[in-house]
Amino acid sequence: MTVESTAARTPRRSAGSKAGTTGTKRTRTTAKKDAGTEPQLVQLLTPEGKRVKNAEYDKYVAGITPEELRGLYRDMVLTRRFDAEATSLQRQGELGLWASLLGQEAAQIGSGRATREDDYVFPTYREHGVAWCRGVDPANLLGMFRGVNNGGWDPNSNNFQLYTIVIGSQTLHATGYAMGVAKDGADSAVIAYFGDGASSQGDVAESFTFSAVYNAPVVFFCQNNQWAISEPTEKQSRVPIYQRAQGFGFPGVRVDGNDVLGVLAVTRWALERARTGEGPTLVEAFTYRMGAHTTSDDPTRYRGDEERQAWEAKDPILRLRRYLEASHHADEGFFAELEAESEALGKRVREAVRAMPDPDHFAIFENAYADGHALVDEERAQFAAYQASFADEGGN
Repeated sequence: MTVESTAARTPRRSAGSKAGTTGTKRTRTTAKKDAGTEPQLVQLLTPEGKRVKNAEYDKYVAGITPEELRGLYRDMVLTRRFDAEATSLQRQGELGLWASLLGQEAAQIGSGRATREDDYVFPTYREHGVAWCRGVDPANLLGMFRGVNNGGWDPNSNNFQLYTIVIGSQTLHATGYAMGVAKDGADSAVIAYFGDGASSQGDVAESFTFSAVYNAPVVFFCQNNQWAISEPTEKQSRVPIYQRAQGFGFPGVRVDGNDVLGVLAVTRWALERARTGEGPTLVEAFTYRMGAHTTSDDPTRYRGDEERQAWEAKDPILRLRRYLEASHHADEGFFAELEAESEALGKRVREAVRAMPDPDHFAIFENAYADGHALVDEERAQFAAYQASFADEGGN
């Protein structure tokens, strides 16, 4: 089923009506549409947990089994539990910062499970669910946020790049890697994650240009969570983000980012296009950031509670649970067992973070240049003298 996309807290409108205001009256304005057509939203599972038919995308999830559906639910529940633990650890002073994915579990698990082992993923700093799908230990994600390492995992062991803090730069890295994949003649694909705010970066536009011209096997996966820190989406673009792809010569599609089945199907379609030489695709997962941008942010300063409450009714985990229960694919024993597993995960992550050793103070100098550098040697000596000064003071 293809439905029109409207603001979270406004009633559904007919295709000929104007788009309403998105968000609170005190912070948002009516979005202007240039094209005359309403944004289209791919949806296979409604917020009420009803399965909806879609002639174009059903085939990409036609063979999904009850076990796989339970697996998707388990992925989302455990990812949310890990995310909640990380937020608590930051509040307790164990992490310097944390970027929560709360509310975006379906977008990440659906797309992450669509990838093959030989595909390569380029994340931002919020793709904790995708990392889970790629087999990265959740505890390893926290080392950078604790300040004890620069990533904590080998990107090539899981085909999952290190988190990228610079906004939008990973799309260029992904495009270049995809161009290399094409030259090698491989049939794997590349997927690059970014947010609605990053879509305004020049790096993203350059990535679109290069990928289109060189027909690179890359999927650009935009998680439109409605807010680029405190800026709403309509201040990022006058057209829906997925429609930007048209100007670069490749297709774009908007999917209900809280529908894990819809995301899985659309991402499989896009990755299949890439692998078969049809070039790039832009997927816009229309979702919502339920929490703060990071733990240093206060979302109550720029959005109202009613907006969040409207999106809570579209919760991706509750949606799939309703479907599992209605289809008799899961019972109370499954949910109880999963609850115990999620608590065990939280405990393991908590203990792992607190047990992380402090880094070697001089390790930062080791990887600046492959063969060393005179300036780095000088800086290392200065830093050593600075460290030694504390020992001298203690001796006095």
